[in-house]
This record gives sequence, C-alpha cells and structure tokens, in this order.
Amino acid sequence: MRRKIVVFIIICVCFLLQTTLFQALEFASISPNLLIIAVSSFGFMRGRREGMYIGFLTGLLFDVFYGTMLGFYALVYMYVGYVNGMFRRFFFPDDIKLPMALIIASDVVYNIGVYFLKFIFRGQFHFGYYLMHIIVPELVYTLLIMILLYPILLKINQKLEAIEKRSAAKFV
Repeated sequence: MRRKIVVFIIICVCFLLQTTLFQALEFASISPNLLIIAVSSFGFMRGRREGMYIGFLTGLLFDVFYGTMLGFYALVYMYVGYVNGMFRRFFFPDDIKLPMALIIASDVVYNIGVYFLKFIFRGQFHFGYYLMHIIVPELVYTLLIMILLYPILLKINQKLEAIEKRSAAKFV
C-alpha cells in the first residue's frame, strides 16, 4: 500500500511540475516530459505489470486535464510503461545507459505516436517540421531533466524495496 501511495504522489508531483513550473521554463514552446521519465523509470525498475498500471494512471491523469478524448494518453502511456517493463531483467541500478536509452526511445515513440494519431488524421503531413521543432528539442530537454530526476526516482524505489523486504522478513 505504501508503494502505491508514494508512486501516486510521484506521478502527481511530476504532473504538476510538468504542467506548471516547466511550462514557465519552456524553451521555444518546448518543455520536458517528466511523465515519460516517471513511467519509463518505474516500468523498467518494477516490471511490465506495474509499468502498465503506472502508465495507465499517468495517462488518465493527463487525459482528464489536457486530453481531447478520454483514454488516448492513457493508452499511449500504458504501452510505454509495459514495453519498458520488458527490460526489467536487464536493469542494473548502477548503470545509467539502459535507462537513458529507454527514456530516449520512449520519448521518441511517444511523440511519433502523438503525431500520427493526432496530426496525420487531420491531414497535417509536416513530419520534418514536427521532428526538428518538437521531437528533437523535447528529447534533449527531457534527457537533461532525466539526468537529474532519475537518480531521485531510483533512490525512492530502492528505499521502498528495502522497506518491503524488511516487512516481508517479519512475517517469515
């Protein structure tokens, strides 16, 4: 129960930071995607199932406040969490290369998915413009913030795992 509450608080804090503080700190109308960092991180730290649930909750939160159709971002974030959860067996806490690569890939796939599902169906075929003015700058900004945010998420996850192990040892 403690993990669920802490993860919910982390998602809310990332959502609030993304939609308030980082909107004020945006460069050329680009802000980092903190929710992708959180969903991806918990996906590969905790596995497919938890990544999927966290992604769905995160996307649903984003849908409620900013979505044009309910469930769109929930579906996208759910897939991001699930796919990142597939890499749990390759995850080592000391290595930052895998999390960095997965967060980069998640952000690119997320933005390409949003482009295809939101813009191409409306007849807007300016992918080169979207790639160079939206995807790449957001990717760089997200990567810079990830270098600061990921160690915090990792420490929180490690503390939660230690608490879970201690409480499990009490019952054995």
